[in-house]
Amino acid sequence: MKKTSFFLLGIILGALVTYFFCARQPKTEDDGVKIVKPKGVITIEEAKELNANWTLYRKKAVDSAAQKQGRSQDDSSTLWSLKDIEDYLVYAKNQSDSLGYDMTGLRVYLSVYGKNAGQAKKDLTTMFIVPTGKITKSEASVIMFPIKDGDLPVDPLNDGTGGQGGYPQ
Repeated sequence: MKKTSFFLLGIILGALVTYFFCARQPKTEDDGVKIVKPKGVITIEEAKELNANWTLYRKKAVDSAAQKQGRSQDDSSTLWSLKDIEDYLVYAKNQSDSLGYDMTGLRVYLSVYGKNAGQAKKDLTTMFIVPTGKITKSEASVIMFPIKDGDLPVDPLNDGTGGQGGYPQ
């Protein structure tokens, strides 16, 4: 009898621990994925205003470099396919993990191709994406310093398709 009561008590305790400590599924949309509006989402009107400000304050200076290359204007946007972004996220997360980093975000750099990029890209605008995060490997130390998120030593994503013109009206 004692063995049976300990067995039943163990099952009950195990069920309670499982219930309270295992991840529960969030309430989901019809497709089974919880949809969360990310922090920083802006309205289309705000995006149009930001793009109009870029055109007003930066376009002339940026296009002057393109004119030296025989183009009428430089790129003002970069497009990556959804598949390339998804593949890059998986790749960057895997590389970060294998190097001992916790990938927590992405940083987009506005940059310019140099003189060695070939005539089609020379001195023109591009953008690339770099994963950010912090180290997860513990180093032997008596003093613990908080580590801020920074760029991770993972190859960035470039070669998006450059675009010209303003945000669609």
